[in-house]
Amino acid sequence: MITTQNIQILSQRFQTTQQNIRREYLQHLFLSYFYQQPGSLDILFKGGTALRIAFSSPRFSEDLDFSTQIYNTNTIENIIVSTLTEIERINIKASINESKETSGGYFADINFQFNNIEIPILLQFSKRKSNDTQEIITISNDFIPPYIISMLNREQLFTEKIQALLTRGKPRDFFDIYFLIRSNFISQTQKLLLQQVETKLESTKINFNFELKQFLPKSHWPTIKDFRHNLQTELNKFSF
Repeated sequence: MITTQNIQILSQRFQTTQQNIRREYLQHLFLSYFYQQPGSLDILFKGGTALRIAFSSPRFSEDLDFSTQIYNTNTIENIIVSTLTEIERINIKASINESKETSGGYFADINFQFNNIEIPILLQFSKRKSNDTQEIITISNDFIPPYIISMLNREQLFTEKIQALLTRGKPRDFFDIYFLIRSNFISQTQKLLLQQVETKLESTKINFNFELKQFLPKSHWPTIKDFRHNLQTELNKFSF
């Protein structure tokens, strides 16, 4: 289990809160044990935390998102319970506060506790589209030994992030698009969607500095101080 000293060291290195470090440690632990369970490789990791863990986005994230063709919620819950059992073997308490089927899949609210600190992580499972494809990749990190995950194909993952912005437009969605553009991850097909992103940006009244600050390292605070302008500058690089 990670030590208090290591949490402090990583907090300083990543210029973020110790709570963000604790949560990310637990996310890595969960994914590592989750993808050791039978049947788990049919469940594809995706979302903003996938951008952080697999592609080094600077934005820390609270949830773990997946796509699955497993429509039996008991099967999913059994995989989760087996994963939490493994985590508890290293003296981290874990419990499911709430879990239920949703119109689009399944969710579980997990509560972890170690060093007398509670850390909630929400798991979201959505029904896999027929054309979803898989990538198996190795995750190297600062917390635990390298491990294997099954991830939504990166092209589809990035497209889903753009579509998430267009449908819900949360602060984190805008930052994820900024990250994808700055990292040259946007494909020719995805560029066609960026004009809609620009329209969404023009209409939003989000206070990006307030909403994003807690999830970004201090080195990125200047970026979000005038984030609307900075994202618009990136979008201006494309001709619509």
